[in-house]
Amino acid sequence: MDFEQFEPAYESILADFGFGRASDERARDVLVGLEPGGSLADFEAVLGGREVAVVAPGPTLSAELDAVEEAEAVLAVSSAAGVLREHDVAVDGYVTDLDATPELAPSLSAAAVPTAVHAHGDNVPAVRSVVPECDREHVLGTTQAAPVDGVANVGGFTDGDRAAYLADHVGAGSLSFPGWDLDDDAVDPTKARKLAWATRLLAVLERDRRDRLGDRVHFDVLDGHRDDLDLDFWP
Repeated sequence: MDFEQFEPAYESILADFGFGRASDERARDVLVGLEPGGSLADFEAVLGGREVAVVAPGPTLSAELDAVEEAEAVLAVSSAAGVLREHDVAVDGYVTDLDATPELAPSLSAAAVPTAVHAHGDNVPAVRSVVPECDREHVLGTTQAAPVDGVANVGGFTDGDRAAYLADHVGAGSLSFPGWDLDDDAVDPTKARKLAWATRLLAVLERDRRDRLGDRVHFDVLDGHRDDLDLDFWP
């Protein structure tokens, strides 16, 4: 999915949260200035054509490690990478906006793991401090705003659904979702609204993949949610 397809959803998200596009653009430009040298091709090399587990750091993750290890490739989301490493589960790609366990980005990029670092209006200090500590040859910059040379936007809003969109964009054969909890009642109201958007965007991605790949596409993580989703934001 390219930004032109995703932009109407982005506009709806901005309106819902009262975010400003200009702050995202400033964050994107800070990230560009730090010269990340990774690319989407790096992720395609490890995810393309494979059964990909998009692994979130939910409370069920430790109980779902077998499902992670059965996947052909592992795309870790935020602090899930730390849990996987503690259990000696290899991570093939990593997605983060540096809001949790920011030290993982330098560590994983130094190990040549393709690492997508996301810049948005609220995390510029983290971007400025963490990205220079990374092996930037293995860092792909991502943004919520319009992409520019060196920073991509393939869709998605939270780290988790953005990881799913990234895997889809680079040709993942199938997607599974260990460690996800779209009904986490322990989060604050803002995080709950973000999870609601993640759910909607996953539903859009599921529908889009089904249109392209056939009826076999089914995201188990959405079971019990589809009937309640309002997807009017999507053209």
